[in-house]
Amino acid sequence: MAARPITAKDRAAVKRLHAQNKSRNDIARAIKRSPSTVSKLAAELGLTFDRGPQVEAATRARKADLAARRTAFAERLQDIAEREADKMHAPTLYWEWGGKDHKYAQRTQPEPTAADRRAIMSTIATAVDRSLKLVPPKDDGAAESRSVIGELMAGLARDYAARHGAPPQGEEPEDDADDAP
Repeated sequence: MAARPITAKDRAAVKRLHAQNKSRNDIARAIKRSPSTVSKLAAELGLTFDRGPQVEAATRARKADLAARRTAFAERLQDIAEREADKMHAPTLYWEWGGKDHKYAQRTQPEPTAADRRAIMSTIATAVDRSLKLVPPKDDGAAESRSVIGELMAGLARDYAARHGAPPQGEEPEDDADDAP
């Protein structure tokens, strides 16, 4: 069966619907043609269905929304960890229901048992770990601190070598261009 010929009416419909920002597939359904036919007609008419900028903007917005949600959830996990930490040394109610007479008994201890503290610590560790995975901490200056400590140690080693004529035991002398006369 031969394909239905493309008419001026089809071209006009594609042009009109494209001006209404309809997608290629929406136009194809509206004029009862295949999407490839609509693409051919659009190319003939100098029209495109390039939605790259809109898709890019929508993707950026979605990523920003997800980042905000991850941050909010990470804060909730931190709250959980802090509430659990408060339980570590708080009075704790222990109860039981049982015995041959099915009696209820309870007692309050000044703080949780060692087993319960381990369970609390596990909950805290999990909540903090997941929080940090959702929103890793920014550079907290640890590298800078390490370099300051490294410089301090190197300076102490140089001072020791200057006073004793040799580096501290187990250390190799450093080749320092700044120290050369």
